[in-house]
Amino acid sequence: QVRLVESGGGLVQAGGSLRLSCAVSRSIFNVNAMGWYRQAPGKQRELVAAFISSGSTNYADSVKGRFTISGDNAKNTVYLQMNSLKPEDTAVYYCNLRRIVAGVEINYWGQGTQVTVSS
Repeated sequence: QVRLVESGGGLVQAGGSLRLSCAVSRSIFNVNAMGWYRQAPGKQRELVAAFISSGSTNYADSVKGRFTISGDNAKNTVYLQMNSLKPEDTAVYYCNLRRIVAGVEINYWGQGTQVTVSS
């Protein structure tokens, strides 16, 4: 069983910054994908930023240039640095780890951390 624990959410004014952390109970090296999703009230969960197995990163268009995903393999931790926050960034942010086992995709999720950006 893989356990993901997010931290770092909170209330911030527009234009401010937050850094989210996701501690993983296993090595994050060589997973299929690892990243952050968010879900705002009444909306579907959406990708924010992720590392994928090819070594590249994906960002939602809405966060490009403002958010940066990074990882520390030694600490089994993934971070999301969020700068120039906007009220529309308000959501619950979830950490995700995806593995492919015997051809089957398995997704693991954290419990989520609330980010609220006031105008």
